[in-house]
Amino acid sequence: MKDQFKGKVEELKGKLTGDRTLEAKGKARQQWGNAKAKAHEVLNDVREGWDKRQRYNDENPERQPRPEANP
Repeated sequence: MKDQFKGKVEELKGKLTGDRTLEAKGKARQQWGNAKAKAHEVLNDVREGWDKRQRYNDENPERQPRPEANP
């Protein structure tokens, strides 16, 4: 969120001053912030899935583990 905000400020500052380089840097920083936020969401989804799997295994101790393929 911080990168997105800083990027927006840089972009607006670039627009106001006519500095296209600063404007482009601001847009790039916003995209970087968006990518980081998306990666964080994916990581949280993976963690939630892992936690659900662990809880299922803890609640069902009689469940047999999968056999190894070609030991």
